Amino acid sequence: MKYFFETYGCQMNIAESAAVEQLLISRGWEKAYSPEIADMAIINTCSVRASAENRIFGRLGYFTGLKAVRNKDETAKYKFFEKATKLVQDGPVPLTVVVMGCMAERLLDSLKKDWPCIDYVVGTYAKHHFGEIISAVEDKKDAVPVDDTEKYKFAPLSYEQGSKSTFVPIMNGCNNFCTYCIVPYVRGREISRPVEEILQELDTLSRYHVLDITLLGQNVNSYKSEYNGKPVSFAELLQIIVDHLKEIKSSIGWVRFLSSHPKDFSDELIEVIAKNDLICHHIALPVQHGSSSVLKAMNRRYTREHYLELVKKIKAAIPDVSLTTDIMMGFPTETEEDVELTLDLMNQVRFESACMYYYNPREGTPAAKMEQIPENIRKERLQRVIDLQLIHTDEQMKKRVGQKVKVLVEGVSRDSQEELLGKTAQDEKVTFKADKSLIGKFLYVTIESLNGHTFKGQVCETNLQGC
Repeated sequence: MKYFFETYGCQMNIAESAAVEQLLISRGWEKAYSPEIADMAIINTCSVRASAENRIFGRLGYFTGLKAVRNKDETAKYKFFEKATKLVQDGPVPLTVVVMGCMAERLLDSLKKDWPCIDYVVGTYAKHHFGEIISAVEDKKDAVPVDDTEKYKFAPLSYEQGSKSTFVPIMNGCNNFCTYCIVPYVRGREISRPVEEILQELDTLSRYHVLDITLLGQNVNSYKSEYNGKPVSFAELLQIIVDHLKEIKSSIGWVRFLSSHPKDFSDELIEVIAKNDLICHHIALPVQHGSSSVLKAMNRRYTREHYLELVKKIKAAIPDVSLTTDIMMGFPTETEEDVELTLDLMNQVRFESACMYYYNPREGTPAAKMEQIPENIRKERLQRVIDLQLIHTDEQMKKRVGQKVKVLVEGVSRDSQEELLGKTAQDEKVTFKADKSLIGKFLYVTIESLNGHTFKGQVCETNLQGC
């Protein structure tokens, strides 16, 4: 049998889709590269912005038509479903549609009623039912009930077959309740994954020769668990992971983490990153805004001054660090002075890159009830931030020209079959001429030039393990 996956939203959704795929593969299912030929289509959804949900509604309209064709509904005259039309020449071909993720959790009670094409709505806390769902599809049984009342469960493995880079969830949920954010309402309260489970997954990933992992959570810095009878913070977890990987002589050579909340970024964490070469010197540190008054309205629970002092500490301890961030413009209460403060903060920090967007009200959040700034002003303010960040990105990347850097070779460059594409510890792209046998390995490259946001380099010929 064949499955088809569509995943929208954050890295956590990517990890959770990979976990479900692992289950399907273990049951003998094969991946379909088109929904027209699949037995089951799974849509992993996002609720962070209304635009994300609107895109899903568009896809559900598509699947409504596709199911009609697959069920040989004579009222459906969708000429563009050519593959499905060929399939049903000899009779109906069932298609099971599953919607999972944050949008499924938010619209748990109404989604299936509003969209009859959906067979299963699997909320955040109901993913453990996928085994039963798969069995029902395999046996051509009626839909099984899906209970969404149990607490969140971490999958044992969130690995995409054959990948050298993967996500490792260590937390779920959020306790921060930023006034613009819907995540705490659809993901629930923070739950930390036991240390033992994380180490077991790392052992499995090592057997699969994974090279690069990203520890994942809505706010990894607030991780709290126990190990060997003692409390464990996120900084202590990082050190436990590094020590374990070295002890088992793991293939994993890079450890990253997402996402960090500035209010929880401790001095101990900075020290652990600085002293361990397995931990990439690449930190995503979302500031959201450069004005303390706007940060207060957002309920971020830190000030502009706190953020700048934190950046100062990080750069002093980790001189080669690359910092990325998230910036939201046009939040209610924002003034022109607040915009200038944000631009000034960017000039002080010099982020390597940023996820930049203008505020859109999210139903169910406190900020949606505030007086809104006109959209044209929000967009104009955002454009000023984008223009400045483009300058900073170019400036920061040009500093790396001439350096020798460790690179994970990911594949063949799209622009030239004679070149390979890799990424640096700072998550920058670099192309270079080398034999394809090096794909999926670490090597060292001298950066020679910058083309847009991609480096061009040359492999250190004398010793691929180091220079």
